[in-house]
Amino acid sequence: MNLDPALLHAFVAVTEAGGFTKAARRLHLTQSAISHQIRRLEEEIGRPLLYRTTRSLTLTEDGEDFLRYALQILEAMEAVTRRFHSSPVTGSVRFGAPDIFMGERLPVLLTQFSRAYPNVRLDVSVGMSLDSQRMVDAHELDLAVVLCARPETDHSEKGVVLRRTRFVWAAAESFDMREGASLPLAFFPAPCVNRRVAINALEGLPVDWHVAFTSSSQSGIRAAVMTGLAIAPFTYDDLEPGIAVIDGRYGLPPLPEAEFRLLWGNGEKTLAVQEFGRLVLDTPGERPFQTRDTSITSTG
Repeated sequence: MNLDPALLHAFVAVTEAGGFTKAARRLHLTQSAISHQIRRLEEEIGRPLLYRTTRSLTLTEDGEDFLRYALQILEAMEAVTRRFHSSPVTGSVRFGAPDIFMGERLPVLLTQFSRAYPNVRLDVSVGMSLDSQRMVDAHELDLAVVLCARPETDHSEKGVVLRRTRFVWAAAESFDMREGASLPLAFFPAPCVNRRVAINALEGLPVDWHVAFTSSSQSGIRAAVMTGLAIAPFTYDDLEPGIAVIDGRYGLPPLPEAEFRLLWGNGEKTLAVQEFGRLVLDTPGERPFQTRDTSITSTG
């Protein structure tokens, strides 16, 4: 059986619109053309797919089954088109982001963009120690997601806010230390906003601390915290079971609010860069001005 995709589109449109007239408007066809396509489809299938009355239109049992197959076929055809269609968009996109920004969604986003624009070369830099603001200003990156404390004058008026959160002191739920001991802290290498806000908050306070662990990866910092080796400044979003907020304990001061921003270079935005930026903005879970619940209670 060699089914015409146009017939499948007509059938799906009729079932979704609930009638021939609305389906015809949706597909920019006449009502008679839609009726003809449905008749052709039923002839090829050899079974009635729709119950028609003067007042209603419903699917037959075969029609319900066929609708599922039609949707699967059309979805597969669209996927093939996206995968192998030769996009006219060319060039390169240089993108930077902290590795706590999109988590498991970043590889999916990169794969989606690469499939949609196979002629575009991606150059992606991910890490907490990236000086992304400087790299964007120096035209070393076309666009970047940066994590910054609020308020900070260097980022306050730049880019688009993707998500707001706050910084917290984090430790293993079982973490404990004797009174008066030096606090062991875990940091990413500089430059890193987590490191900077923590040190700035501790400056001038009678709190004895030392750097007990340094790692350039989020998994390394998380392991140091989970095992009770050190305390670390996290964003609230980055907490997970087994890690507790310890703001106020051991003389630790409160940390500022934070936000992720999408920054663009000052040069001309190529179509490839625009499309990548649009995909970042449209990625589920990273909507502009999304505020995470920060009504948490510190332990202790």
